[in-house]
Amino acid sequence: MLSSFAAGALLAIAPVVFAAGAAPDPVIGTWKLNTGKSTGAAVPRSETRTYAASAGGLTLSYKRVGADGKEISVKATYKYDGKDYPVTGSPDFEALSARRVGPNIVEGTQKHKGKIVSTTTRTLSRDRKTLTLMTRRADAKGQMTTATLVYDRQ
Repeated sequence: MLSSFAAGALLAIAPVVFAAGAAPDPVIGTWKLNTGKSTGAAVPRSETRTYAASAGGLTLSYKRVGADGKEISVKATYKYDGKDYPVTGSPDFEALSARRVGPNIVEGTQKHKGKIVSTTTRTLSRDRKTLTLMTRRADAKGQMTTATLVYDRQ
């Protein structure tokens, strides 16, 4: 029988052991926008995004040339816990939140000055070679627009 000290020590390290053995997030890697498969409002001319593991979460970095020709570089480190995390480099939002709703599906919100300005559903294909982002947001006139951006794993 385990002493209460040994049992407590085992419980204390169990989360570390299980976290160390956890499978990496399948979205980790580099993704390039496939403009031929992407549709909707203001599809960028180009975009490359990289997802990397970080302490307890994920770091997203992307470089984009928008439909208007403007270049941006955006970065955020976040977890799938529904909490807001800071974003740098975006002219449209300065915070995002994300939560996993299925094995390959993540829902997110982007906020500007505390208000949701867009929502995104990120879906990873079963073969893990295609990433699709469906984004909904209001345009300058307040009309809801959608875009479906399709990325190929590099």
